[in-house]
Amino acid sequence: MNNNVLRNLSYGVYVVSTNAKDKPTGCIANSVMQVTHDTVAVSINHDNFTNQCIKESKKFAISILGVDVNDNIIPVFGFTSGKDTEKFKNVDIKEVDGLDIIADSTGYIICELINQMETDTHTIFLGKIIDGD
Repeated sequence: MNNNVLRNLSYGVYVVSTNAKDKPTGCIANSVMQVTHDTVAVSINHDNFTNQCIKESKKFAISILGVDVNDNIIPVFGFTSGKDTEKFKNVDIKEVDGLDIIADSTGYIICELINQMETDTHTIFLGKIIDGD
């Protein structure tokens, strides 16, 4: 197979956030898909702290990032762990339904976890959309 064909798929860039026991956390994702009118799927690496936290909290948010998003979002949410870092500390946020959303995102989706599927490297979380704007 020519793996270059996968580069022709369209992707977005998202911050998927949830709550750890004592603080908000999140990570960068590029695999979010609308499954039905009220369900989305998001793929999170097993090694990401956010993966474990979604499984525990049963709730997650997706901040849809635009091209003009703040320069610190990708490095903070993409290259640090929420185990060690307060990722939302220096980020403009708004809270929706108890979850932190990136304030300058182009939109957000709030989900309740309804199912999950494990792959070798990632968990695919299915979320029922309970809010969005």
